[in-house]
This record gives sequence, structure tokens and C-alpha cells, in this order.
Amino acid sequence: MVKFQQQFAGAAIAGFTAFLISYAGSVALVFQAATAAGASPAQIASWLLALGLGIGATCIGLSIATRMPVLTGWSTPGAAMLATSLVGVSMSDAVGAFAIASGLMLVLGLSGQLDRVVRLIPRNIASAMLAGVVFRFVTSAFASLSQAPMLVGAMLATFFIARVWWPKFASLLALLCGLLVASWSGLTAFSGVQLAIAVPLFTAPSFSGNVILGVALPLFVVTLASQNLAGLAVLKGHGYDAPPKVILGWTGLAGTLLAPFGAFSINIAAITAALCMSKDVDPDPARRYRATVWAGVLYLLAGVLGATVATLLSSLPQVLIVAFTGIALLGTLTASLKSALDGTANEIDASIITFALTASGLVVFGVGSALWGLLAGLTLSTFRRSD
Repeated sequence: MVKFQQQFAGAAIAGFTAFLISYAGSVALVFQAATAAGASPAQIASWLLALGLGIGATCIGLSIATRMPVLTGWSTPGAAMLATSLVGVSMSDAVGAFAIASGLMLVLGLSGQLDRVVRLIPRNIASAMLAGVVFRFVTSAFASLSQAPMLVGAMLATFFIARVWWPKFASLLALLCGLLVASWSGLTAFSGVQLAIAVPLFTAPSFSGNVILGVALPLFVVTLASQNLAGLAVLKGHGYDAPPKVILGWTGLAGTLLAPFGAFSINIAAITAALCMSKDVDPDPARRYRATVWAGVLYLLAGVLGATVATLLSSLPQVLIVAFTGIALLGTLTASLKSALDGTANEIDASIITFALTASGLVVFGVGSALWGLLAGLTLSTFRRSD
């Protein structure tokens, strides 16, 4: 009995920790992405509901079906990209782009051609595009020091100090510090926050060529490279031979079906997934899937309470959200730059071009910089290889 309780507790704690870090660490990005598309508070709640239900269902279903700790989530880099690329885009075009990105992932999973697609997009180019996407958010966090030096300074100091002793919780501690300072300074308006159940709001998708090129395709590439491939690698590194066709197929299907309600991406989690695969969860690797089942249950609950989360985020000062978003993406920027600059001189040149163009925010023919950066890097990389 005691042994069972220890195993139960280990899985529950790991699932809760993985959920808390994943959700709290990037929900502000989802809020910014939805706001960029002109979403109302009710629509933001619908986004969080669709994401919570989709992630919770795939977490629980895939983990039980495969008996592996398959942790799913939304694409944090994808949300970062959407927070800039959805400005001026109608909600119907936005959900159309979500459906296409998830549909492409579904087709890729069912086709069994994952390796071939990966070879078409070199790792360094995909990493450079990701670095360019998050770069502006990181710099905005430091730029916000001029607006609220005490608030942002305290958050940055907390983050860097926590990175030394509690690296996994550094972003979360920075957020808690920001909430305390903002509340003490009278910058919050929690009086309007009420416990409420989210209601799904359907938006009929529409399809614009510019939005498909500037939003859907970059979202697909970013999610594939930074989430699904990394998540499969984490599973494999812990001894789990996960079936890509099954995982990409079901997450892609869930994302496609829930896109009209605001689910921009449902994919495999990467970094936080490792929390559910250690010996602390359970000495037996075959029982560690229970941790991701717990995480799935928590995602379902968070989705149902999406309206509460939306009003809570709306009550926070914008500078806190901007600062926290940049702080949460510091690790992503570091890892992406390291990967982008790991290669030959020719590969590094292509990565720099990709990074610079993506980070520039260039818009040509209504198509955003992420796609132009990707195309420029691929063109230069191909030209140099054939030279």
C-alpha cells in the first residue's frame, strides 16, 4: 500500500509540475497572440478552452494507448510568432491558418514521410528562424525597463538568481515576483476577476493566400522543428520508441478539428516532458505514463476555467506581460541560437541570414518575415551546397 502511494504521489507531482511550468510559463503568449488577432475576452477564453480540451484529451489518450509518457501542449514558439504575425489579420483568416498548419501536421504524420520533410528543412535554418521569431520578445522585455524599472528589474533579478539554484522554476518565480510587485504598486485590477466557465465560440475559417504563406506555413515549420521533433527526441532519449505516425496523426487531427474554436497548435511537448520521464516519477519506465495522464487532467480543468484565466490576464499591466513573455523565451532564444550557429561556415551564413530577416519584421506582399527568412536561408544553403 505504501509503495503504491509513493508511485501515485510521484506521478501526480511530476504531472502537476510539468503542467504548471508549461501553462504558467507561456499562457501570456497565447493571450498576446489572441489579442493581436483582435480577440474579445470571450474569444480568448474559447482559445484557452479549445487548447485545454485538445491537449488534455491527447495527453490522456496517447499516454494510455501507448503506455508512454506522451506530454502534449501548445507551441510556445508558435504563439510567439502569432503575437506579431496576426496583427491586422481577421479572426476567420487566423483560424483558417491554424487549421492548415494542423492539417499539414496530420498529413505529415499519416504519410510516414517525417524524415524526408526534415531533410528539406535543415536543423540550423529552422533554429535560426525560431531565434528570429523570439528575439523581438526578449529585447522587448529589456526595453520595458524604461517603463517600469522597479517591476521589470525585480523580475529580471529574480529570474537570473533563480537560474542558479532552481533553473526549472526560474520563469515561474519571475512571474510570481512580478505579480507581487505589481500588486504592491497598485498596478493590478483583480477586483474584476471572477470564477467562470469558458464557452466555446465557433469562428468559420476563411483562407487568404497571404495569411497561408505568412502565418500557416511558418507556424507549421516552427511547431514541427521546435516541438514535435524535439519532443520525439526527448522520448527516444529516455528509451521510449514512440510512433510518430500515431502521435502526429492524433495531435494534428485534434488541432484541425479545434482550430475554429482557437486551438492554434496541439503538439508534443519537449523540455517539460522530461519531467515526466525520470526515475523520481516511478522506478519502472513502463508506469511513468501516469504522470502525463495527470498533466492531461489538469489541462482539461484549466481549459474549462479558461474564462477565469482570460479575465485574470486582462487585469495585469501590459508591461508585466511583455516582460514575462521575454523572460520565458530567453531559454528558447539561447538554445535556438546555439543550434543555428552549430555548423560549417556556409551553414552559419545561411543561419545568420534567416535569423536577421526573421527578426527584422519585414512584410512584403502581405507576407511576414518568418517565411522570408526561411526562404532566404534555404536558398543560400542550397546554393552553397551546389557550389
